[in-house]
Amino acid sequence: MTESVLVRRALADEHRVRIVETLRASRDGVHVQQLARDLGLHQNTVRWHLGILGDAGLVESRATPDGKPGRPRMVYVLRRGADGNAGRDEYRLLATILTGTVSELEDGDARAEDAGRAWGRYLVRRPSPLERTGDEKAVAEVTRLLDEQGFAAEAHGTEIHMRRCPFHDLAETNPAIVCGVHRGLMSGALAELDSSLEVEGLDVFVRPDLCIARLRQCELAERLDVREADADQA
Repeated sequence: MTESVLVRRALADEHRVRIVETLRASRDGVHVQQLARDLGLHQNTVRWHLGILGDAGLVESRATPDGKPGRPRMVYVLRRGADGNAGRDEYRLLATILTGTVSELEDGDARAEDAGRAWGRYLVRRPSPLERTGDEKAVAEVTRLLDEQGFAAEAHGTEIHMRRCPFHDLAETNPAIVCGVHRGLMSGALAELDSSLEVEGLDVFVRPDLCIARLRQCELAERLDVREADADQA
């Protein structure tokens, strides 16, 4: 598993995001007891979250002698150069500008979904020529793709639950564009896997931490139409 995937998974939980934000604001580090009080969690739960953040290379512990007998107190700090927000602000402005530009186009929604479809075809893991991809495996592959892109995705039958949106703010201001890209991403991946499933609907922000993609069986004629449309765009 790549470092970027580990970081995205580590930051998919709001408690761990709050821990990172707390550590970012403290130059001297924060001990477990203080984090537990601030987050309203048991100390062992906080240690578990810190372990995940540590595995992702985001935090580290260090001893701080306090002049008292016994073992020095351990505090946690953000690892240098591994700020959970590194690079986000720089790309946020560009993403906002581009999203706004596309939204002003007459066919911006369709273009966004088509772009997502092309990237879904490109990013999904392709089966071997002799491998038959059933619906269950296709759902698993699309879920894996979304999870790697930071959506904290889980498969539930013919639904894919996404518990994190990497572009939450943009999705709230320009859902037709941002969510269109995401829908296209899934559609393209399913098409590349030659699955009989298609994206029937995308329920956005069912809860603040949940979007649901609903899949359905696609008739053969519909699949052939999609293939012809993709071939025309190639």
